[in-house]
Amino acid sequence: MQIGVFSVSDITRDPVTGRIPTEAERIKAAVAIARKVEEIGMDVYATGEHHNPPFYASSPTTLLGYIAAQTERIILSTTTTLITTNDPVKIAEDFAMLQHLADGRVDLVLGRGNTAPVYPWFGKDPQDSVELTVENYNLLRQLWDNETVNWQGKFRTPLHNFTAIPRPLDDVAPFVWHGSIRTPQVAEIAAYFGDGFFANNIFWPKEHYMQLIGLYRERYEHYGHGRADQAVVGLGGQFFMRKNSQDAVNEFRPYFDNAPVYGHGPSMEDFTAQTPLTVGSPQEVLEKTLSFQEYFGDYQRQLFLIDHAGLPLKTVLEQLDLFGEYVLPELRREFDSRRPDDVPEGPTHAARVAARKADVKPASSSASPSPAVQ
Repeated sequence: MQIGVFSVSDITRDPVTGRIPTEAERIKAAVAIARKVEEIGMDVYATGEHHNPPFYASSPTTLLGYIAAQTERIILSTTTTLITTNDPVKIAEDFAMLQHLADGRVDLVLGRGNTAPVYPWFGKDPQDSVELTVENYNLLRQLWDNETVNWQGKFRTPLHNFTAIPRPLDDVAPFVWHGSIRTPQVAEIAAYFGDGFFANNIFWPKEHYMQLIGLYRERYEHYGHGRADQAVVGLGGQFFMRKNSQDAVNEFRPYFDNAPVYGHGPSMEDFTAQTPLTVGSPQEVLEKTLSFQEYFGDYQRQLFLIDHAGLPLKTVLEQLDLFGEYVLPELRREFDSRRPDDVPEGPTHAARVAARKADVKPASSSASPSPAVQ
């Protein structure tokens, strides 16, 4: 099990102090959080991609490249790389470059994004989002898997004898997860290519995500990549903890009540009852996280959102220290003991290189036709 954190890169007023951090402060905070993630023994740091206020992460590979220079072990990933509005050529080259800089400690989550105005900013129509996803990903795979690409599609100019540079490290492309919170077509695409599926299940009840993940697992087996229970799944989560449960509730409540996404909506008690959010003691965080396996089956990656809603950096780092001391060791032991031997571990560059050398198909494979997503 790969355990880590992700950021949505929001810049939000602290409801307790009234202070709004600057863009520079939030960007530097992301670096500090990633370094703390490595320090406490977690495995992954991931950031989103946004091109509109109140967010700052418009260039994830720039941020992750800087973090790569200050870390040695953690996997650097995204929670959304916009496959719809980014040029696949730029995605292919940017992430291959990051692979080389980070010695392979790179993967990415592709998604359509949930901000409709982004599409016209980059010359795209939101009505084409699913078609763009399919076409752009087919091209991205070709750019990574083939040294010379001749290609023609609907949404960009043709390519003639084109080579994306640099080539993927060790001739193995970064592992791809396809992220979705509501779109079954994305689960179908992930299954078709044998890629991972990241269900960022932080907003809606578990039953919704059980359906999405169940569809992905079923189609993964249908396309011949392995059994349904061997499909590669990642999940989101959220926590706020203190040693005393009531202290956590009291401290986090103003942040929850004013959060841009779910503030002024359901009560914190209702939200924690229906979603993965845990506000309480380390033991409560441990128990709720372990319960995810009961609903979604064995999975490979667990990421937590902890630096949002205006929480100050000092508090976020304290949360990570508590997690590292009281939750992470037992969580890792439990996940490792529960995972059957024939269910794959979380994907790494080293494992994929070894699989390639052993002439075994990597977890993310190339295919030329498009999946049926109508």
